[in-house]
Parts: sequence; structure tokens; C-alpha cells
Amino acid sequence: MSLQSTPLYPLHLKYKGKIIDFGGWELPVQYEGMGIIKEHLMVREKAGLFDVSHMGEVLITGENSQNFVQKLVCNDVSAMQDYHVLYSPMCYPHGGVIDDLLIYRYDPAKYLLVVNAANVDKDYAWIVENLIPGVKAENVSSQYAQLALQGPLAEIILQTLTDTDLSQIKFFHFNPAVKVAGVECIVSRTGYTGEDGFEIYVDPEQAATVWEAILKAGGERVSPIGLGARDSLRFEAKLPLYGQEIDKDITPLEAGLGYFVKLDASDFIGRDALLQQKEKGLKRKLVEFEMVGKGIPRSHYEVQKDGIAIGHVTSGLHSPTFKKPIGLALIDSKFSAPGTEIDIIIREKPIRAVVGQGIFYRKRTKSK
Repeated sequence: MSLQSTPLYPLHLKYKGKIIDFGGWELPVQYEGMGIIKEHLMVREKAGLFDVSHMGEVLITGENSQNFVQKLVCNDVSAMQDYHVLYSPMCYPHGGVIDDLLIYRYDPAKYLLVVNAANVDKDYAWIVENLIPGVKAENVSSQYAQLALQGPLAEIILQTLTDTDLSQIKFFHFNPAVKVAGVECIVSRTGYTGEDGFEIYVDPEQAATVWEAILKAGGERVSPIGLGARDSLRFEAKLPLYGQEIDKDITPLEAGLGYFVKLDASDFIGRDALLQQKEKGLKRKLVEFEMVGKGIPRSHYEVQKDGIAIGHVTSGLHSPTFKKPIGLALIDSKFSAPGTEIDIIIREKPIRAVVGQGIFYRKRTKSK
């Protein structure tokens, strides 16, 4: 099976991106002359530009759209206003996560669901399978390219390319009609890095124009950023990655996403299982930890307590911001209290770590 490429693929080659196979897509993991750590710090200190055109989009329309989307997801869709964005897990009946997605509400009869790239076909099939009368679902992924401009200087840079007052786009809101460098775009303010910033949805044929305009406007204040730094940035901000912190066998409650599960909002798919899990108490929890001994934790490494397996690492690395090894692990809830000592099995050796609280990056997203 041949790999897919985004409309910005020629520009990744132009800027000397190191291309890898990412879930069937040809995407840059890093760029020559920078590397993952420099790219990571660029986003923390200035601004970075990401190609996230591989993400999927599903359009939901019809008079019963609100009720339908509410049925699909755990969060409270009825609380949304027009041009609001909502984050939510979408679950199977047994409570495991199909995907986590962003919901863009235009009005009660029109929603755009933004889903993870590797899950587009699976998600769309699930959505179609659960359709109700008065609702139409359409996979419109090919109609959009998506750029993400993230970092403390993101607004300053993007504002030079548009007459729209970007300060009026609040966190987790969007404007469906913003001209960026003369190109009609949807611009939202959510982010996956822990920094302030914007997502820019644009016609694929115009994506290169917008990409080049942002890099020119930003100059030395912005750089193209690859998947490597995108992962380390989201990890430091304790933002979940599908397939690691959440998947079909991990519920949102176990993953620490209970804030986004509104059990009283509606009878969504998976509610009964999650309600039962909450009432019985969680047998395992996602915890953050930092290494005490020498070693870098990696995804799927076993976690032990007194020589007995109690779970596994979901994500881990040597943090470029904190300059120390930290991780997330799904473990037996009996050992989830902050300060608990655990062992991470690295190269068949137990390396000491301690469960923490608040050791991750404090998000600098714009709250107002």
C-alpha cells in the first residue's frame, strides 16, 4: 500500500524535513538544521508551524444533528454555543475509547468533527453505523488542509496576515471566515502543545500559499516543526495520544479524562459502562512520574512495585523543558498516590521512579 502525502509535502522537502511513515502518511519527524529539541524549544519560546493536514474531518448536518453528536460523545454537546469547539472522547458501549475528537459547532444543525488521522475510516464507519433519522454524515477530509501555528508569538505573527481581530477568537472557539494572506480559512484556537496558538483550515490547493506566508511573516520568530517535537510538546502538557494514553481497552475515566465525561448530560454510547466503572471505583489510573534512577522511560515499558507488574508506561521521554526524564503510566490504582515509589523496567532492569503530581507543563493557552 502506497503512502499518502499532504498538500504540503513538496514544502517539507523544500525545508529539508526528514520524512517518515506516520500511520500511512509521509510526514516530517524533524527538519534539518533544527532537530527535535530545538524545534520543541522554538514552540515554547517563539512559534512553530505544523502540517496536520492528515487529520480527518467529518461533517454532520440535519435537524437532529445535536442529538446525534450528543449520542456519540461523552461530553455535553447541548452546552455548546455557535462557533464553539468542544473536546470529547467517543466511546464503545464497553467504555473503551474509539477516538478523541474536536467538535466544531456552526449551529444546532451543523457540526464538523475533527478526528485523528489513523482513525478516520474507523470513526466514519462508526458514525455512519449509528446514524439516526434527520442526520447526514459526510467524510470531508479531502476538502481540508490543516496548519497549526503554536507558541507565545503565534497571534502576533498571524495577525500581520489578516484583518480579523484574532484576539476576539477565544480559547476553544473558531471563526469560519478569516482571510489569511488573502485566502479564505477557518481559524480556531485550541492547540496540542500547551501553548497559545491557532488551527488554520484551508482549501488544499491554497495550503502552500498560507504556509509560506506565515513563515515569511514570522521570519526568525517561527520555524516548521515536525512530528517529533509535536509529540514531546503534547506530552509535556499531559495531552493524551490515541493508542497510548487512550484506546479501545482504556476508558476516559482511567485516562484521567473524567472532566470530559458528563454522565448526567445524556445517554451517550458507553455511558452505562462508565457509570458502572465510576461507581465500583477505578482499578487502574493514569499517573505521572519522574525518574529517580538513571534511564529514560518509553511507551510500553513495564511498571513494577516490589517486583510485581502493576501496569505499563504509556508515554515517556527526557523532557526538553524540564531537562529530566518524566513519564505517564497506567497502573494499579492502589499505587497511584503521589510520592509512591515504583520501578520502570528498562533493559530488563528495575529503575526507580516516583509518582508525582503537578510535574507536567502548565499550559499557557489563552483563557479569555
